[in-house]
Amino acid sequence: MQRIKLMTDSACDLTQQQEKDCDIMFLNFKVAVGDNSYTSRVDFDNAGFYGIMEAYDGLPSTSQITEFEFEEAFEALYNEGYDAVIYMSINKNASATYNNACMARDSFFESHKEAKDKFSIEIVDSRNYTVAYGYPLVQASGMIKRGAALSEVVNYLNDWAENVMIYFAPYTLRYAKKSGRIPSAAAFVGEMLGLRPIMKIFDGEITTYDKVRGDKAIIPRIVDHVLDTMVPQTPYCLIYGNDDNVLKELTEECEKRIGYPPEFATQIGAAIAINAGPVVAGVMFRKN
Repeated sequence: MQRIKLMTDSACDLTQQQEKDCDIMFLNFKVAVGDNSYTSRVDFDNAGFYGIMEAYDGLPSTSQITEFEFEEAFEALYNEGYDAVIYMSINKNASATYNNACMARDSFFESHKEAKDKFSIEIVDSRNYTVAYGYPLVQASGMIKRGAALSEVVNYLNDWAENVMIYFAPYTLRYAKKSGRIPSAAAFVGEMLGLRPIMKIFDGEITTYDKVRGDKAIIPRIVDHVLDTMVPQTPYCLIYGNDDNVLKELTEECEKRIGYPPEFATQIGAAIAINAGPVVAGVMFRKN
């Protein structure tokens, strides 16, 4: 049986317990807050970062995971005797991280020509964010433990990336407008009138799919769209930020109307919260 290592970056928002249980190697985004630099998941947990956001008047920023960091990781796994590594990345349209991984792979094989026939580096663009690529990595871990071949796991992850969708809403556009990383949200007009955008993330793009008036309408409308779009009776996951009341309301609405509970709920970490804000509601699912 092949020794296959899963690798990802911290924007997938899996917990450290999931990282351990699923034996996934994480590369963590760096976060700059003014003159201070931090490593997500190392220097703070989610609660700690939300506190930093609240206390800081400016906008924190993230930096891409470098080619050097990837090359070091590939080297370490090769030396540990793995037959393959599968790295699933944050949406390549949003970060140079995916391209850095590709360049590191090419550089690794240039300097390790002997490895070409005995070590594989597979790089999968998630085309998405947060649990949209955290969830399939959990499933891929189970596949590997059951003895699935490398090609089967890679095919599953690519198929998932082509079909996963998120509907979500930020409860404020302050962060989207400052960062500019969610263009359609940043350009949204109507917040002063109490309008809230419902965003869709699919195939690498974020678009404003709908709008509602007032916070109370956000979650019911998200679930409306999920029910219209998801493959029936398939797993889904919830996305939330630092407001437990939002999570409670989202959970109740989904369980009542979809008819069964989510696989799990994911709290967004630093890399996502910087751009979407600390209060969000969303649902991730496989589209029909």
